[in-house]
Amino acid sequence: MHAVLNRILKPTLLSLAVASSALLPASPSAQSLNSSALLAAGQAARPGGTTLPANFNVSEFESLARQIVTEGKIPGMAMAIVHDGKIISERGYGMTKPWGGVGATAQTVYRLASLSKSFASTTTALVVEDGKLNWNTPVTSLLPDFRLIDADSTAALDVADLLSHRTGLPKNAYDRDIERGVDYPTLRGRLSTVKLTCRPGTCYNYQNVAYSIIGDMIQRSTGVDYRTSVMNRVLKPLGMSNSSLGLWSLKGSGNWAQPTVFRGGAWNVVEPKPTYYEVMPAAGVNASVHDMALYMIAQLGHRPDVLSPSVLRTLHTELVDTPREATQSAWRRERVSSAGYALGWRTLKYMGRDVIFHGGAVQGYRTAIAMMPDKDIGVVLLWNSESGTPSGLLPMVLDRAIGITSKSWVRINGLNLGEYEEGEVPPSSAPASQKDPLGELIKSL
Repeated sequence: MHAVLNRILKPTLLSLAVASSALLPASPSAQSLNSSALLAAGQAARPGGTTLPANFNVSEFESLARQIVTEGKIPGMAMAIVHDGKIISERGYGMTKPWGGVGATAQTVYRLASLSKSFASTTTALVVEDGKLNWNTPVTSLLPDFRLIDADSTAALDVADLLSHRTGLPKNAYDRDIERGVDYPTLRGRLSTVKLTCRPGTCYNYQNVAYSIIGDMIQRSTGVDYRTSVMNRVLKPLGMSNSSLGLWSLKGSGNWAQPTVFRGGAWNVVEPKPTYYEVMPAAGVNASVHDMALYMIAQLGHRPDVLSPSVLRTLHTELVDTPREATQSAWRRERVSSAGYALGWRTLKYMGRDVIFHGGAVQGYRTAIAMMPDKDIGVVLLWNSESGTPSGLLPMVLDRAIGITSKSWVRINGLNLGEYEEGEVPPSSAPASQKDPLGELIKSL
């Protein structure tokens, strides 16, 4: 019964969130009228003027970040905190690599891994706002050669299903083949052979290959390739000048953090893996913490010239419950009462308050971002190692923002290796070619 209700009610909520923007004819007059109405609504609803408790002190978190690098012995990291449309802290800590690197700064570029998913959904929302896509556009209407295992499921899969991981596929379908270097077009074709766990739109299973189909749909609907679309629609308008997509763009950055893994009792630099750049909408963006601060400011409603209030309401509206995500770490078990997935974003109920969240991990990099709209605050963490230690800063910032005496969620002593908080390795029910008993990294962030 829950699955049936979810299929009926969640799309209804999505329709209400987008209001009329995705359904109006794409004539200039209609689009102009709609934009004006949305802007007016946004001015009334735009956040601002929120105050933080007197004991909220960014220097406390900056000091902890320094400790994590020096005492926790990780190579480097970066953190930014924004409030009320302003950057109140942005710094790099440690080095870009353990030996021979330079000091990390707020301009140092990191791989975002699965934080990239919100860039895909945000770009899609802007294409929808233009009238070139709808959230309920069937995948096959633009990609007629696409297939799931049966005709009914193939016909049912739509844009919103892709971006909320409601494809019906088993969790992390063919992620292990991404790791083995199989190219994206081949893996997309193989989805037609995978037995589904549910009808599209009725259950949640995290994806990377299937999620990246949205890149094909953006290109087919606009005539512009996915990388250029993200650059022109999101990165450039927001002034994210250090950000890019793809491996060569990362390595071409003048100031980038090199990935490290812990081997032989020390952090060792490794070459960044090209594999997850194959699924660019899922994991292909690179950015500095300064650029991510600008991104949070926009996602919190302070750049309506780029992201309208209607776009933000749509992106942040929960579409499917993900209760397991409320139990994936100590701080979640104590602070989070429910969890869900929207469009490229996780949703958490944190001590009764809405939090927009995501995490990411690829070999040698970890990332985490959280925004609490009613306090108009956001925090983002980027680091070039596989330690789980820095992630504890995130709930400490949120605790302080709502006046809770924060526990020390950061474990300084020890490397905290392998404590991936946002998911687990693909299940044994996944297609045989993607099973990996070692579970190199968590891909469900």
